Amino acid sequence: MAGGQGTRFWPWSVEDRPKQFLSLMSEKTMLQQTYNRFRKWLPPEKIFILTTAEYVPLVREQMDFINNDQILIEPVPRDTGPCIALAAFNFLRNNDDEPFAAVPADHHIPPNVSLVDIFTLGENIAKKNLSIVTLGIKPTRPETGYGYIQVEEDGEQINGALPVKAFIEKPCLKKAEELLENNNVYWNSGIFIWKPSTIFYYMNKFQPEIWETMENHWDDLKSKYSDLQKISVDYAVLEKANSVYTIPASFQWDDLGNWSAWERLNKKTYENNIFSGDVHLLSTKNCIIKSEDRKTVVIGVEDLIIASTEEGLLICHKSQEQKIKEVLKRILNKKD
Repeated sequence: MAGGQGTRFWPWSVEDRPKQFLSLMSEKTMLQQTYNRFRKWLPPEKIFILTTAEYVPLVREQMDFINNDQILIEPVPRDTGPCIALAAFNFLRNNDDEPFAAVPADHHIPPNVSLVDIFTLGENIAKKNLSIVTLGIKPTRPETGYGYIQVEEDGEQINGALPVKAFIEKPCLKKAEELLENNNVYWNSGIFIWKPSTIFYYMNKFQPEIWETMENHWDDLKSKYSDLQKISVDYAVLEKANSVYTIPASFQWDDLGNWSAWERLNKKTYENNIFSGDVHLLSTKNCIIKSEDRKTVVIGVEDLIIASTEEGLLICHKSQEQKIKEVLKRILNKKD
């Protein structure tokens, strides 16, 4: 899945070139890294890229070896609910009901991690009884930017996969601290494994207007797709479905969703700073600084995110980082 706009990474990630098309952690872009991660053990014809129409040129620029029929196109962004329904319908119309994994293109997993065993287990569980499989990450900090999964304490396991009791929305800090102490709670990685027919069943049951749009307007999807409600697959299906399992994932994982994530995954310099570009510091502590194409001098501050690019300038206290998306939404609404 490579259709998001990555607004919490502004002004590095911008609408014209969001974070999945940027080289955040290596010379490869996040999209290229994600493809290579699965290409190690999957044949190329089994890897599909789902993106919105506006980003198709970027996908073709960075993945010019991908066949056109492996690029699934959302006419406009409508969150993960409709986009996953679109992928499932595409597979079913081609008589393909093999379990598939929906994987965001902007996650960090170290290149030396092997995923074949955990995804094969997920595939085997997803083949049975309309089952949905999620990958859960054991929390290491009271994270307020992630959703959580609570599993049944005494539920019946399937080869280590745990039955899900509840999905928990992004919590406040106090709630996140409480969740950190609970051994039966995992971060929701946003990685899901299911059969296309399972998506059909649950969409038809809980979100019939989404599935009916696919069935009745596939050849002219653009005309009706924008009428669909923006809804995540969590709200649309997962929180309502039966037979949902979580496989605890032991590998290093991070959702590169914001500046703090970039900070966590990069080596800090003297006084706990991390910076990129022509940056010069004095009496500055615990800051994240990104500067493109200009000399940047930072003196006497602490705990700030400072990012300067062609798109704009961000100065934000780390504690207020979650509000970046809110402010950008206001700016974009004014433009409209």
